[in-house]
Amino acid sequence: MIACRSALPIFCLIALAQNNEPTAEQRAQDRRNYIKANYTKHEFLIPMRDGARLFTVVYTPKKTTEPYPFLISRTPYTVAPYGIDNYRGALAPTDDYMKEGFIFVYQDVRGKGKSEGQFVHVRPHISAKKSPRDIDESSDTWDTADWLVKNVPNNNGKAGIYGISYPGFYAAQGAIDAHPAMKASSPQAPVSEWFIGDDFRHNGVVFLSHAFRFFSFFGQDIRPSTEPGSPSLAAFNYGTPDGYEFYLKTGPLQNFDEKYFHGKIPFWNEMLANDTYNAYWQARNIRQYMKDVKPAVMTVGGWFDAEDLFGALRLYAAAEKQSPGAANSIVMGPWVHGGWSYGDGDRLGNVRFNSKTAPYFRENIEYPFFLHYLKGKGDPKLPEAYMFETGRNEWHQHTEWPPKEAKARVFYFAAGAKLSTAAPPSGNAFDEYISDPDKPVPYISEIAPDMTQTYMVDDQRFASSRTDVLVYQTEPLESDIRAAGPLKASLFVSTTGTDSDWVVKLIDVYPPDAPDPDPKPAGPMPGGRPAYSKMGGYQQLVRGEPFRGKFRNSFEKPEPFTPGKVEKVAFELPDVYHTFRRGHRIMVHIQSSWFPLGDRNPQKFMKISDARAEDFQ
Repeated sequence: MIACRSALPIFCLIALAQNNEPTAEQRAQDRRNYIKANYTKHEFLIPMRDGARLFTVVYTPKKTTEPYPFLISRTPYTVAPYGIDNYRGALAPTDDYMKEGFIFVYQDVRGKGKSEGQFVHVRPHISAKKSPRDIDESSDTWDTADWLVKNVPNNNGKAGIYGISYPGFYAAQGAIDAHPAMKASSPQAPVSEWFIGDDFRHNGVVFLSHAFRFFSFFGQDIRPSTEPGSPSLAAFNYGTPDGYEFYLKTGPLQNFDEKYFHGKIPFWNEMLANDTYNAYWQARNIRQYMKDVKPAVMTVGGWFDAEDLFGALRLYAAAEKQSPGAANSIVMGPWVHGGWSYGDGDRLGNVRFNSKTAPYFRENIEYPFFLHYLKGKGDPKLPEAYMFETGRNEWHQHTEWPPKEAKARVFYFAAGAKLSTAAPPSGNAFDEYISDPDKPVPYISEIAPDMTQTYMVDDQRFASSRTDVLVYQTEPLESDIRAAGPLKASLFVSTTGTDSDWVVKLIDVYPPDAPDPDPKPAGPMPGGRPAYSKMGGYQQLVRGEPFRGKFRNSFEKPEPFTPGKVEKVAFELPDVYHTFRRGHRIMVHIQSSWFPLGDRNPQKFMKISDARAEDFQ
């Protein structure tokens, strides 16, 4: 007992409450102790059809009063910690799964961690009839599921697979030519291919700061050197917190290998060498193989996923088109990459969503999905499309996506920097700017070395004031306008060069009297900027996407521009589900660089990975 003799006893009570609150480390240890008490860890080398063995960790419930389904995660990032006495700090997305009872399976994919064989980035699927020894990620998943069902006691003959990002790619592969035991797959932010819209290239533009950061650590050999424990790799030292400065000073693309990678990251050079949508990339497009899918598939993505927004939207659409009648659904929320799997999901940067969207997904959508298809418990009655609408900040259930009630609406650029629904009069009016690759338009206003998670909702006022950014906006809206589905940009352009990039950004402009966040967040944000921006006049990025102009007619066969000739550049931006509220404005930016998110175009028709400093004009 603690006696409180202070004249202000409330402070004593508060101190007691704080001292009794478990720390994050204590909660993690409590969870690990629970897993040890209720699950047995096993390690296996599961043989594949070609003789390679894949390292697999299996956690089986100690309680054997009922058979359990498998919940599988396959990863290139290692399944550490290794050793049967070293337990993970968590199993599955939430504690509900651990308490309910599943057989949890974690596997190092071929050539990674402690698995045998050769690792191949986004390994192409073999669509033709396989020989007895032909392997791909689908066959590795099939062989794994087959071995598990036959060799792990007390299973119910059902399996599910899930994963985020690269593991999302493997989850999608698990649904293709699936083993009969595979009943459910949830590809989440899945990599679908790396040229059109996922991760490292967007419409041919290299997402430079993202690709360089990723391959500066992932391209190294991350096989564990000792056991137990996790492999550790030193983070790349940029020598400055300012990514804009680092990438500009490094210079043309070829300098990155010459200065930093020294030929040790083969895929970096493969990615740059294959600078058109050739057979190399086409074979790595898994969307084309989502045919005759048998497991129930729930694809998950975030509207503000800076890495694999494209993959989630397009994988769902591909399965919908090629597997009619399949149990195929999609969930999209206001999340960054993987943001649905942790935290509250109630805000991103300066933008608030007014509810805890991430726990809602984990508890009311994801868990019921696996519980239903793997254990036959309950009917989650999940819709075809479970979508969060930003702007209004509401969940909606749709029978299809895009929603069937959506209708096309066209906005035109008009004189006086206006954005209008009225077609402009015919004529030769135009706006122009000078694009200088030595002074590219930054993609953020803050100082940061890497691609930031919040750039997809960042305030664009810093860009609106630049002379190399064209700005068009509506008058304040008299009523709400809801945008749902893909966006299409059609530009009629000319350039004095023979190539150019075109960046299109859709922006929600808040009214001058928009209130600041309440309560105001404490502490500085990354880069040292204040914890929040003044929201009056805030220009929130809703969607932005670059396009490399030489691909305007074909991603396979690039063509130079004829200087001074007007040509059409049309492309699709990833879907949005956003309402521009009454009193807000709709704004569009047009520019030719977005640095260092996108690599610099020398504005000369050539293979950009071969460009020297003197080629940039």
